[in-house]
Amino acid sequence: MAKKNNRGVILGGLLLAILMASMDNTIVATAIGTIVGDLGGFDKLMWVTSAYLVAEMAGMPIFGKLSDMYGRKRFFIFGIIVFMAGSALCGTASTIEQLIIYRAIQGIGGGALMPIAFTIMFDVVPADKRGKMGGLFGAVFGLSSIFGPLLGGYITDYINWSWIFYINLPLGLIAFVMIAFFYKESVEHSKQKIDYLGAFTLVASIVCLMFALELGGKEYAWDSSMILGLFAAFAVLIIGFIFIERRAEEPIITFGMFKNRLYTTSNIMAMFSAAAFITASVYIPIFIQGVLGGSATNSALVLLPMMLGSVVTAAGGGSFLAKFKYRSIMIPTLALLVIGIALLTTLTTGSSRFIVTVFMILVGLGIGASFSVLSNAAIHGFTARQRGSASSTLNFMRSLGMTLGITVFGIIQSHVFMNKLASMFGSGAQMPEGVDLSDPRKILTPETREKIPTEVLDKIIEALSASIVHTFAWAIIPSVIALVAALAMSKEKFDPAAELKEYSASH
Repeated sequence: MAKKNNRGVILGGLLLAILMASMDNTIVATAIGTIVGDLGGFDKLMWVTSAYLVAEMAGMPIFGKLSDMYGRKRFFIFGIIVFMAGSALCGTASTIEQLIIYRAIQGIGGGALMPIAFTIMFDVVPADKRGKMGGLFGAVFGLSSIFGPLLGGYITDYINWSWIFYINLPLGLIAFVMIAFFYKESVEHSKQKIDYLGAFTLVASIVCLMFALELGGKEYAWDSSMILGLFAAFAVLIIGFIFIERRAEEPIITFGMFKNRLYTTSNIMAMFSAAAFITASVYIPIFIQGVLGGSATNSALVLLPMMLGSVVTAAGGGSFLAKFKYRSIMIPTLALLVIGIALLTTLTTGSSRFIVTVFMILVGLGIGASFSVLSNAAIHGFTARQRGSASSTLNFMRSLGMTLGITVFGIIQSHVFMNKLASMFGSGAQMPEGVDLSDPRKILTPETREKIPTEVLDKIIEALSASIVHTFAWAIIPSVIALVAALAMSKEKFDPAAELKEYSASH
């Protein structure tokens, strides 16, 4: 039982762990140029981030299920130790290949930390306070996406890039002490047979999909045998995974849980709203810097209005859980997300920074509740022994949505941008020396702008603006799907009395 005076310490440890694991999705973004400059391996830089994401996503449902079977605490502690070990190794990497392997180790730890932290919170917090705490946890998750790049940029500029990894060691040690010595697990667990084959096919399918999406159109043509083979392997493995899970005694992902309408719609909303949100998070800064001429310094600050909006509805959504049905909170907030994304499609080269800020706030308000409300909705009606699996699957779907969103919409933006440039300059047009059109984040920095004639620069800006707006138009689709899922939600409501009864019985 978590004593009242220990509960704050436990929650502090959980929040710290969530901040670390979610922040490491983005902290490398602003340091990657310096890292590649030191280690080399420009052709492999995408895997510095992707290795972490793949390992984290693959681990989430596995560790969620294991925590249901063997206990939360041991796997949470395991996650902290592995995450810290991976962080220490990352800081010592001398080649890009080493860094990629060490980032995967980090990701394994992150895959245990993220879902189990939310589940422990549900276990130790009384029902009448669970909504507000869910809002706080969701707010921390949202804020990490802005503090990650900011912290990464600052440490890289003023200390050394290795410290973006070493900083996890004292933070992880604090979280370790808070959980190891103050969290006393009381929920009963029973040992079950581990679904090793299901775990293998899940991890292998995700790796094949990520390789196909990352390498397609870059290292290999989309219709090449390599990419088609990877997609085919993904299809075979994922079908095999579903087949195995339907027959396993204790499956990694229990498909029977998806018979619960609230659970199914919550997962759909998490995945598709995340895909729309990450698209806005990636391309709004590029629009402001590249089209409106904003400074590239501390680019993450550009997203501050959107992140503050998400914090408001993450906290507010958690507070309203006891007063309104889940769907009554999600429908209006996801409607704001659709409106915000739709308004982003109206941006032009003449749009003001104020207008962009207003649109960002709407997007932030639209996504925030999904961080807190869906975490509660996904576990509604499930026993304590099923909550680890339910929570981890939701986090897996959200991460999958973000990963697919970055990749798919990145392909769309790049394709439209290069086609626009080709129509303006012709496919054989030569740019000034040192100007690389392949990366919209780099071509319009102040240093690069100086090398480009004004009339050419104006056309590039016009092409960049059109490509980003076109990408926002495609991003309306996942935001609408998320809203439709909210409309299809069943009408359950968070019941503090029922939750308090179960909490008292298990403690």
